[in-house]
Amino acid sequence: MSIARRVKEYLEQNRVPYSHCTHRLAYTAQEVAAAQHVPGREMAKTIILKTDSLFAMAVLPAVMKINMKALRDELPFAHVELATEKEFAALFPDSELGAMAPFGNLYELPVYVDKSLAEDEEIVFNAGTHVDTIRIRYRDFARLVQPKIIDAAIRLEMAANQ
Repeated sequence: MSIARRVKEYLEQNRVPYSHCTHRLAYTAQEVAAAQHVPGREMAKTIILKTDSLFAMAVLPAVMKINMKALRDELPFAHVELATEKEFAALFPDSELGAMAPFGNLYELPVYVDKSLAEDEEIVFNAGTHVDTIRIRYRDFARLVQPKIIDAAIRLEMAANQ
């Protein structure tokens, strides 16, 4: 497998410059960042949420984790919880489970990006497999995906101390 077909076609149709890299097999965003020699704050990880009546995608830096209380306050849903891999597996037929690119708009999912990631010049993310990544300018990502910016993540070190 290589770059998720939908993502690759979307980037090319919109003439967005990107670089594609491969790395050793890695499953967590922190592992991917290390394998790619990318700061964890630039590595975008996707989290799938289950809301009132639909799924949604949250995107945040690898060095952060979702603050569920803040997330529930930020999103316009009465009910928000993390979706299980079993629940969302069928949503991304061209991606390996857990390696989805943050282009929820291509899969009819609303996308919410933590403000800390939106401050980066460039972001790197899984491209549909556990060995492929894409690097693009954040502004190109924002133009294509049109995510809503939220403030609902905390640094992993802080989360461990709470």
